[in-house]
Amino acid sequence: MAATAVRVERRAGAGATVRQTATLAWRSLVQVKHNPWDLLDLSIQPIMFLLLFTYVFGGAISGSTGDYLQFALPGLVVQNALFYTLSTAIGLNTDISKGVFDRLRSLPIARTAPLAGRIVADTFKQVWAFALLMGLGMVLGFRVQTGVAGVLGALALLVVVALAMSWMSVLIGLRASSPEKVQMIAFSAMMPLTFTSSALVDPATFPAWLRAWSEVNPVSYLADAIRGLLIGGEVATPALVSLLWAAGFVAVFAPLAIRVFRTRV
Repeated sequence: MAATAVRVERRAGAGATVRQTATLAWRSLVQVKHNPWDLLDLSIQPIMFLLLFTYVFGGAISGSTGDYLQFALPGLVVQNALFYTLSTAIGLNTDISKGVFDRLRSLPIARTAPLAGRIVADTFKQVWAFALLMGLGMVLGFRVQTGVAGVLGALALLVVVALAMSWMSVLIGLRASSPEKVQMIAFSAMMPLTFTSSALVDPATFPAWLRAWSEVNPVSYLADAIRGLLIGGEVATPALVSLLWAAGFVAVFAPLAIRVFRTRV
């Protein structure tokens, strides 16, 4: 009888599912209070990338660390956001491996709430990483040319696209047999996407075949849109194409990830 009650309760309406998702998202966020290393881990990598790229490569690429910082910070923001989607996959795989989802499955909640809760919580962490990079960048000399509206627009676009692309990481996290394999597979997918784009360098210096790929790379469109929103330049076309890519990622990877989630959890 109890099992039947649980099954009926799981057929929650939209309102109940949203509340359960918010509760589980909050659960993931408050874990930072008890394990500050989670937040520190989220903070160290973007700081290291920003300092290394600016002061090690900036002079060689742009002739001036200040000029390179002005060009590269929007790209580093994009790179960090996409890399952080790997944390969603790793955390999801770890929770499944440790039986956390088995315990949640015994509760009278919507089956998709634990998955959605983790994705929502990691989206809020994306906001923290964006603010951290922007703050440090401004301390180092980066200057926003478009005002508060440009910064908020860049954050909104970044979160939407990163959320959409996180479904690819979620699918990898559900299919891989261990967190180590998640990291290897997902990093192997994200690294070429970010480094063969316009995020960190001008693609005009690429060989013709690589420049052709860069021109259709979704990361290039996102980096160009964020750059335009922060320091000026074309925004409408790269932002629109970025949103179309985001819709494509959701259309392809979200149904696959949900199907695997329902069979595995």
